[in-house]
Amino acid sequence: MAPDARTCPALASPHERGYAKGMTDTPPDGDRIAKVLSRAGIASRRDAERMIEEGRVSVNGKTITSPALNVTDRDRIVVDGKPVGQPEAARLWLYHKPAGLVTSARDEKDRETVFDALPDDMPRVMSVGRLDINSEGLLLLTNDGGIKRKLELPSTGWLRRYRVRINGSVSEARLDELRKGITVDGVKYQPMIVTFDRQQGANAWLTISIREGKNREIRRAMEAVNATVNRLIRVSYGPFQLGKLEPGAVEEVKGRVLREQLGLETPAPQKAKARKPITRVMKSEGAAPARKGPGKPAGPKRGPR
Repeated sequence: MAPDARTCPALASPHERGYAKGMTDTPPDGDRIAKVLSRAGIASRRDAERMIEEGRVSVNGKTITSPALNVTDRDRIVVDGKPVGQPEAARLWLYHKPAGLVTSARDEKDRETVFDALPDDMPRVMSVGRLDINSEGLLLLTNDGGIKRKLELPSTGWLRRYRVRINGSVSEARLDELRKGITVDGVKYQPMIVTFDRQQGANAWLTISIREGKNREIRRAMEAVNATVNRLIRVSYGPFQLGKLEPGAVEEVKGRVLREQLGLETPAPQKAKARKPITRVMKSEGAAPARKGPGKPAGPKRGPR
């Protein structure tokens, strides 16, 4: 018998669940399906909503095409033919992104992505924000969509600090424009913390700290003061530091540190296998990482799909 609202509560309409305007103020049980998928590390909420609209998600045997649905742990959720289990405890990793990798789940030009370069034993993860293909340094990875969203919000007040190399030099007067806040092509950037570190031949090194992290913010702001960035390295994101992590290496943040920094509750004890923090380093520069062919199934375990 095909599932219906009587046998599968998640498929009932708000009216059928007794949650309709004028009837009751009690919201339906559970959480929105996109939130649940994000919490399980499947994808960000926005990407999860897109996956639902594409018909890639089913609940209790029925394909859904709208994210306006609440589910509970009693419902059976399947994405791309694979059952979605209960979310694991929130985890966070530090990754030293090398230049040349795209911070994206898929790349239309078939370029190597951050997720292609991660160790095979990494679980499915999402990036916290992005670094463009030519930028390098600290990139945070998490298996939890709620943490991803929380860390990306400017309201956290966390500084993202970068070492910036520019071609030529730049005057303090021009840097003061960045310190006061600047508008470029109609986009307003908040005041930046800028320090001129040293001149090194034809280049100069600066340290720049920002709180928003808009798309290519530092590169565009520097162009506005007639300076061209030729190297950009993120060295910290809030309390998390790149330190001596080698390019291509990934290291897990201890659960205690993560809970203290984000104010998370201590998880209830669970019967699970002990896990060691993952630390891997990419092969030497002479050996390029293996490319994943276009025939790779959608949604590998280590990248958001």
